[in-house]
Amino acid sequence: MTSEKTKVHFTDNYLIHPTNPVTINLIGAGGTGSKVLTALMEMNHSLIQLGHAGLQVRLWDDDLITDANLGRQRFAESEIGLYKSVGLINRANRWMGTNWKAETQKFKKNESEKFPQNILANIYISCVDSVSARFEITDILKSLNNGRYYAERPIYSLDFGNSQNSGQVILSTIGTIKQPNSEKYNTVDHLPFITDEFGDLLKQSEKTGNTPSCSLAEALEKQDLFINSTLAQMGSSLLWSLFRNGLTENRGFFLNLKCFHSQPIKVT
Repeated sequence: MTSEKTKVHFTDNYLIHPTNPVTINLIGAGGTGSKVLTALMEMNHSLIQLGHAGLQVRLWDDDLITDANLGRQRFAESEIGLYKSVGLINRANRWMGTNWKAETQKFKKNESEKFPQNILANIYISCVDSVSARFEITDILKSLNNGRYYAERPIYSLDFGNSQNSGQVILSTIGTIKQPNSEKYNTVDHLPFITDEFGDLLKQSEKTGNTPSCSLAEALEKQDLFINSTLAQMGSSLLWSLFRNGLTENRGFFLNLKCFHSQPIKVT
């Protein structure tokens, strides 16, 4: 009797052997995004040490740093009043000697329905706090062509989302990724967007009154202290596995930090 082969997704070859640093648009610089940026700094240094071209990150966020952001997010009191994206990227570049970029605007279409400049990247990581923003980002990604040059080709998106004590991270392909022939595995060339697969659940979960918190205490009523950092570490580990292992049989996970339970989402 022959057993069913494990379903896996093989990483696009450009991420493994890029001619230039892999470009990443990180969308959102709050509780999750600020900590994902730290993970990307570590990943960039590690990849370069392994002979890889590394990463080139562009961080998108139009919010200013306030007192309520201190403690739960990666900001200091001396940075209050700065744009979140500018504060984080300045610090990253000073620390790592990188030339990463900050965008002090939302990642969205402009009034003429055109895309912002420098929107093309290989990987899009969304760490936004509203369902409508996640749908808008997905619409933009679906509208992107594959870029005139291979180095600009959109390949993957990684979506982070959470409530007070739970959350999820889901990896998607932008289009289909050519897979190698494999006798050992059943290869999968397309991973769906979260809005296509769980769109109805996202809409049901959206709560009204999603306004900025005025204090850390109020913010902690919406998102507990370590849910963002735990998601950031686990989600970044999924991205790291694409670079390091060249394949994955998991395309994400659900996490409940209150009961310390995580559930992988298998490639199907």
